[in-house]
Amino acid sequence: MNLTEALLHALKRNGARQIFGIPGDFALPYFGIIESSRILPLITLSHEPGVGFAADAAARIHGGLGVAAVTYGAGALNMINSVAAAFAEKSPLVVLSGGPGRGEAASGLLLHHQAKTLDSQFQIFREITCAQVRLDDAGRAPADIAHALTACLQHSQPVYIEIPRDMVAVECLEVPPVAAASVDPQALDACVDEILHRLAQARDPVLMVGVEVRRFGLESQVAELARGLGLPVVTSLMGRGLLADADTPLMGTYMGVAGLPDVTARVEHSDGLFLLGVIVCDTNFGVSSTKIDMRKTIQALGGQVSMGYHTYAQIPLAALVKRLLERMGTVQPAPIFEKHAFPRGLVADGASIAPLDIATAVNDLMAVHGKMPIASDMGDCFFTAMDIEHTALVAPGYYATMGFGVPAGLGLQAATGQRPLILVGDGAFQMTGMELGNCKRYGWDPIVLLFNNASWEMLRTFQPESAFNDLGHWGYAEMAAGLGGDGVRVSTRAELGQALEKAVATRGRFQLIEISIPRGVLSPTLQRFVAGVKRLNSPAQ
Repeated sequence: MNLTEALLHALKRNGARQIFGIPGDFALPYFGIIESSRILPLITLSHEPGVGFAADAAARIHGGLGVAAVTYGAGALNMINSVAAAFAEKSPLVVLSGGPGRGEAASGLLLHHQAKTLDSQFQIFREITCAQVRLDDAGRAPADIAHALTACLQHSQPVYIEIPRDMVAVECLEVPPVAAASVDPQALDACVDEILHRLAQARDPVLMVGVEVRRFGLESQVAELARGLGLPVVTSLMGRGLLADADTPLMGTYMGVAGLPDVTARVEHSDGLFLLGVIVCDTNFGVSSTKIDMRKTIQALGGQVSMGYHTYAQIPLAALVKRLLERMGTVQPAPIFEKHAFPRGLVADGASIAPLDIATAVNDLMAVHGKMPIASDMGDCFFTAMDIEHTALVAPGYYATMGFGVPAGLGLQAATGQRPLILVGDGAFQMTGMELGNCKRYGWDPIVLLFNNASWEMLRTFQPESAFNDLGHWGYAEMAAGLGGDGVRVSTRAELGQALEKAVATRGRFQLIEISIPRGVLSPTLQRFVAGVKRLNSPAQ
């Protein structure tokens, strides 16, 4: 087999289901082999940021590798923001880039797509990937590929693989299996002993689950663990959507002052807060009404467990959960708490639409037609998702980049075959909304809810005096037909309910519902979040 085929087989064995990409001249040779070999299906999109977001979302939703394939320079450098988001939010994304042939630098000429040096791109990707390899030696390539994929899977972060264009078809041996993470059993037992002791001694223990639980495919095991330990469970803001279909004592999502008061109080007053796969960042904890002393928590993240002033190194999350399940002992009774009631029963009248009405309409829809996975962009659409019933959700809750929602929804449908719901604001749609034009080729039919207030409204909440937040109306509903879908504009609650029912009944074409929202009308969750951020960042604090 040749080098590219060896790479593709290794990707498939380790959980990749498809490749999202955009070709270019340095990438044409290996794209040709991807297409002809049919080892993995190739899905081409329209702009490299969308490629990165789609591949990232595919990795997030099914827990395997996401693969983004691009050309050298203009392609890979155009995808930096998407890869940075995946790095920040611990998504196992494999970046494949074409590259100059081994002898091309010898010409003495600068090569097109070259930045400062031929090596600049490789160095730039060092900052946003956990491993980087250049496959310029066929003998070393299998080990290099295995090294990169091992890092990607063990750290759940992006890796960068550069393929010189004169190497793609050289003979190559099979890639060896990825290395299993080494675990010291005595250290693991000592760690588990201490965790169980701390939880047993706590008066009010709470389990908070975060993104690593899904990244490492541990949702069912963590649900069993929560039931066995009898702990109340909350998700972090970034972990929203976890355990959505599990039989667990799930209280809700912790959002500090922006969240449910009972969840906030339970977390912030806990003397045994167990953070399982939770990234300790500002969006997860920056609006806490009571500052959480992280020294008194149990933090399992990034292959280590920290408690108090000491850390157990090299404790992979999967090994920790497995040993906890083995040592759990007697199953404890489930905690008793009042379940949060999500808004239901949209009033189908002529009133204008607020974000909470959108959440209510979606809850009504899913109550009748079943749950749908959601891909959300940033802005009030993301905070509105917090009022939607627990369902699978992908969103850039920490890195908070705009433009994620539409391509992520496409990646979600490509990876799962499920019809997704896409929540996106007008500003973010202007960035990547045109990717919907690819739906017709691949048979995708997402339902897109476009929050249109002709504004970067979330930015306006922080700096209302700035006129640059005004965007104007672009006629998004009219764009849908030219992109191969159906579009409708709604401005009343009655129209919203009717449009959603029609959208869910129409298959085979994407459905875009442009929702006119009066400027300044926000979801209650965003209002609380902004108020909390402003209060905590005020000079008096």
